[in-house]
Amino acid sequence: MHIDMKKINLLSFCFCFFMIALAQTPAQDQGKRIMLYGAKAHIGNGEIIENSLIVLENGKITSVEDASNVRIDISNAAYFDVIGKHVYPGFILPNTTLGLADIDAVRATRDFDEVGELNPHIRSIIAYNTDSPVLPTIRTNGILVGQITPKGGMISGTSSIVEFDAWNYEDALYKEDDGVHLNWPRKPRLYGDDKHMHDSKDHFSEDLKTLEKFFDNAKSYYLTQKPQLDITYQAMEGVFDGSKQLFIHVSSAKGIKQAVLFAEKKGINKIVLVGAEESWRIADFIAEHEISVVLNRVHRLPSHKNDAVDIAFKTPKILQDAGVLYCLDYEGDMERMGSRNLPFTAGTAVAYGLTKEEALMSITLNTAQILGIDNRLGSLEVGKDATLFVSDGDALDMMTNKISHAFIRGKHLDLSNHQTDLYEKYKKKYDAELESENSAE
Repeated sequence: MHIDMKKINLLSFCFCFFMIALAQTPAQDQGKRIMLYGAKAHIGNGEIIENSLIVLENGKITSVEDASNVRIDISNAAYFDVIGKHVYPGFILPNTTLGLADIDAVRATRDFDEVGELNPHIRSIIAYNTDSPVLPTIRTNGILVGQITPKGGMISGTSSIVEFDAWNYEDALYKEDDGVHLNWPRKPRLYGDDKHMHDSKDHFSEDLKTLEKFFDNAKSYYLTQKPQLDITYQAMEGVFDGSKQLFIHVSSAKGIKQAVLFAEKKGINKIVLVGAEESWRIADFIAEHEISVVLNRVHRLPSHKNDAVDIAFKTPKILQDAGVLYCLDYEGDMERMGSRNLPFTAGTAVAYGLTKEEALMSITLNTAQILGIDNRLGSLEVGKDATLFVSDGDALDMMTNKISHAFIRGKHLDLSNHQTDLYEKYKKKYDAELESENSAE
């Protein structure tokens, strides 16, 4: 079959042009003081204020209090009557490739997976595309901040944290180079003849030897004088001095134990488990070692056929009861498009044991603590960034999540996107046809 590359390139160009045409103008910096009056405030730390007054000034939260006990002066302020609604801290999406891919079928537009196996020096932030048409669609569900994460290889690269409203990646940047991402080698399930089983074991062992050698060399580079610059080892220095976290992507219970002990052996103190599908099996071990977990999305099938079909739904409650600090991500197939459903995965965990405020923490304050930004984000507290939103109903319920206002550091966001535009377009069309039919009758 002949493939016409000219047509593929033209398609890529047209798609990119289409994205630029859809790109929204970022919100302007906060001008006057903003007052949100009367909403039920979900603070993000487990507390609730039934009738709240929240004041935003210069991109910060300057007041969070019970509106029943205060007199309100709305002069020289943008006043929002949100009585009967709910206000939440902005949801935070960890471990995502949002903005790193445009057309999955065209390799040149996929910037999340670099060539090679050991790439700690590859920085995801410089490939982040603020004009991705997917970004506005996730803001409409309250997701306002994300950790942009590379994939592929044994060491994928270095992630950064961004705000989902900006002109370019420099403006979007919230925390630069927050961590290095390691994909722990997976031991294949053994099947077939003895030769195949032997080859699988050797492959796993070789990967471990490669990691051992790389980390030993990187630590030696960190501890000694550097006669010659090596950008690969230099990118690992933060892992050893504690300025960066090591995010270890691992699924199995055995792999989790191996990874934790490996990090301890190498003198790495700040690690986070990512995925951790079988963390429920060894929750006490994880809690004992004080390891944080970015838990793979709740809406998935179990890892093994003998596991309970709903074990993924129950895992947040198991980790909560064990005292593990955890948060939720949305890694998996259709990851970028599906990431707008992050709050509903937290909502599912409510049906399997979590309280609503505990579930809210799993996508707000817990995430901020794990990513090291809880001094600025994750809860509605005085002094933190004014990154929050107002929903007509429960934001963790897909039937009632309807965002009316959203703010990133006090900037009032445009919540339209190409999906809402298409909805309005065809709603007008069919409303006009229905009106015409009624007139004819």
